[in-house]
Amino acid sequence: MNNLIDKARHLPSRQPVQTISIDPVILDAPFRPQPIEIRITAPIADTALPILLLSHGDGPSLYLSSKDGYGPLASHLAGQGFVVIQPTHANSKVGGLPHELTGAPLFWRIRIDEIKHIIDQLGEIERKTPLLAGRLDRDRIAAVGHSMGGQTVGMLLGARLTDPKNPQDTDVNVIEPRIKTGVLLAPPGRGGDNLSDFAREHFSELNPDYSHLSTPALAVVGDEDVNPFMTVRGAEWYRAASEDGPGAKHLLSLVGGKHGLGGIAGYDAKETSDEDPDRLAVVQRATAAFLLSQLYRDEQSWQQTVDVLQSKGEGLATIETK
Repeated sequence: MNNLIDKARHLPSRQPVQTISIDPVILDAPFRPQPIEIRITAPIADTALPILLLSHGDGPSLYLSSKDGYGPLASHLAGQGFVVIQPTHANSKVGGLPHELTGAPLFWRIRIDEIKHIIDQLGEIERKTPLLAGRLDRDRIAAVGHSMGGQTVGMLLGARLTDPKNPQDTDVNVIEPRIKTGVLLAPPGRGGDNLSDFAREHFSELNPDYSHLSTPALAVVGDEDVNPFMTVRGAEWYRAASEDGPGAKHLLSLVGGKHGLGGIAGYDAKETSDEDPDRLAVVQRATAAFLLSQLYRDEQSWQQTVDVLQSKGEGLATIETK
């Protein structure tokens, strides 16, 4: 029972199971000069557990943008029955690649390769973590990404990319069919003239084309997520995945939400300008409900979530379905 949660308590949520965090798990990665360090948070009991890959963003903090962040999201989703795998991506400050390498500073291609490599290495992960041996359901894999992680996950779900500074990165297709569904949290919007002068100069790869996003997805945005550092558009910039992506049929918009979406990156995090227990709980519960309903045919929690938001979500969040 969380006494800080008010309106969001009406949203459906399973009774949380006990979980354990396993850290670090180190995987060799031949496509990068250093191994990938991951954290795994998983239920202590049960078998045939669905797998969730959590892709962090590129925030200002030293540690939250790594396997050591996003505790509020990872712990909740593990408590709902997922095996949550968190890589420290190549662009992480704490364990990332040197910025003189090709692809810096965002290393978008390597981020995608890291996720695919983790799926390839699920057998090795089980070997290195005996607690998980024989307990993973490899037919039920989902992915969640925040900010730059949202673009990473979006591309794994079918979105493409055009980088005007790198002509070889045109209409790139890196869809990962083993990932059955996903959630994009505050994903970057359209590039080009929508970007600020600074972003267009330094982050030209932030130019996703969501029109090819075919895998079922939920997009989550904050209606006050305004970032003039990145875009000349307002909060509507982050709606592109839902507006353009045929698979992103649902858009959850948080009232008063900014880029931290209520505090998903860390509890009491200084960088979360919109920290709010109710807002965080909406993201936690809606994310779990959507993924479970996509992975299990008889699961009804997403429809229940939609019903509650439509009847009791005033001042909390809105849901749009196309």
